[in-house]
Amino acid sequence: MVVTSHPLAVQAGVAVLHDGGSAADAAVAAAAVLTVVDPCSTGVGGDLLAMYWEAGAGGPVGLAAAGCAPAGMTVSALREQGFDEMPADGPWTVTVPGAPWGWSELLARFGRLGRERVLRPAIEAAYEGFAVSPAVAEEWELGANRLHPTAATVFLPGGRAPQTGQRFANPELGMTLERFVAHGHSPFYDGPIGVAIADAVAELGGPLRAADLAGWRGPDWVVPLRARYRNVDVFELPPPGQGLVVQEAMLLYEQLPQGSPAEADHYLIESLKLAFADAADHIADPRFVPVPAAELLDTDRLAALRDRIGPTAAEAPTPGTPSDTVYVCAVDESGSACSLIQSLYDSFGSGIAVPGTGLLLQNRGNGFTLREHHPNRPEPGKRPYHTIIPAMLGTDDGFLGCLGVVGGFMQPQGQLQILRNVVDRGMSAQDAVDAPRLRFLAGRHVGVEDGYDETVRAGLAERGHELEPLPRSECGGAQLILRTPAGLQGGSDRRKDGLVGPQNGGSSGCGG
Repeated sequence: MVVTSHPLAVQAGVAVLHDGGSAADAAVAAAAVLTVVDPCSTGVGGDLLAMYWEAGAGGPVGLAAAGCAPAGMTVSALREQGFDEMPADGPWTVTVPGAPWGWSELLARFGRLGRERVLRPAIEAAYEGFAVSPAVAEEWELGANRLHPTAATVFLPGGRAPQTGQRFANPELGMTLERFVAHGHSPFYDGPIGVAIADAVAELGGPLRAADLAGWRGPDWVVPLRARYRNVDVFELPPPGQGLVVQEAMLLYEQLPQGSPAEADHYLIESLKLAFADAADHIADPRFVPVPAAELLDTDRLAALRDRIGPTAAEAPTPGTPSDTVYVCAVDESGSACSLIQSLYDSFGSGIAVPGTGLLLQNRGNGFTLREHHPNRPEPGKRPYHTIIPAMLGTDDGFLGCLGVVGGFMQPQGQLQILRNVVDRGMSAQDAVDAPRLRFLAGRHVGVEDGYDETVRAGLAERGHELEPLPRSECGGAQLILRTPAGLQGGSDRRKDGLVGPQNGGSSGCGG
């Protein structure tokens, strides 16, 4: 089974499974297609984080293909450029892309098919073109003003974003993907594509250089963090990702009163506020500063935090703004599973395209802060706070599911609500991802999606939450696979264009 946000990506992943590929092959095939058909959300110039649970194993392994800051991205250099805070886009936000090397690592360790078979659907889509889908067209239009003129020549044909149903091709990206097929990730770091990336950033006055790409140490295989909610183990990747937010919030929420739906939602929101506050203070690259993950989840500390949560809404700072990402989950015939998330961060990333390659560069450097003495300040070789968080679920019997939600700081909020829908409310995978969502915004402000229960809305307002409409673009987009006694069950978010692709060639569950 393959579940993700675009039908062509699902089709590619399912076809790979039909050809005997593994869950890793299918996930990379789908992710590669998404770099072509959803360029506002993901690309080869971005990062990739994943977990892989081999059939029969006691838990997943994690892959952190998150690139680092270039040598010239320092606080003093940014100050000299006139920045009082990290810029939102442009050349001073570009970090080393991790996705190409991440693909290589997944395929080398868990793949069964070669790069040519896995990347073939993406290359064909890049050369032959595709019809732009509705949700992608909407995001393309919203993000078009972020594109640098060199990127606009590629991604705004005729000077405007493609409309729903309009065909779009990116043959230069097809050639770039062919280089990956022929040579693996090497050309992106110590070869011609890496040189082109560095030249594109340097020409716009940014700090990334060819030496930063050639000198990157590459992805890390890591041990996922494990925490239990009710009878379900929730696996998240360690910092600098924000998976700790999910685990801290769920452990706080689990022990709080939930006598009514409104009371439950109130305490869910308040738990998220405290978890985001801890993340803002502590999450950084553990290679540079110690991140007290175990201490943040300590039972006594969590009990003390719960005592701070009252029956009415508390003030809290904003956790951050939405961003664009894609998520893929896949399970193969052996029962092995892959949970993969890939992103440019914000819509179209930095807005910078690399001439002749068809690829965009991420703005992940925006995840740093320039605050004095903060552990997440930029330093050469350091990875910023990362929003993208693939999750996996398990029980005492083994693998239970893969879960991911795209949308920056909505990701932990969406994961927790979907986890609650599955574990506490017994929803199917499709119902769990389709259910209306809420989003903590800032202070006492909470965004509430259309269709949210009116009685619950009233109960939240009575508790001091200031409610406002939450547009679809800020609700996140979720994908979910669950193992049930009857077999695999998938859910693809109605807010996106995706679907569930069973390995038998049919489809069920529909986003969009």
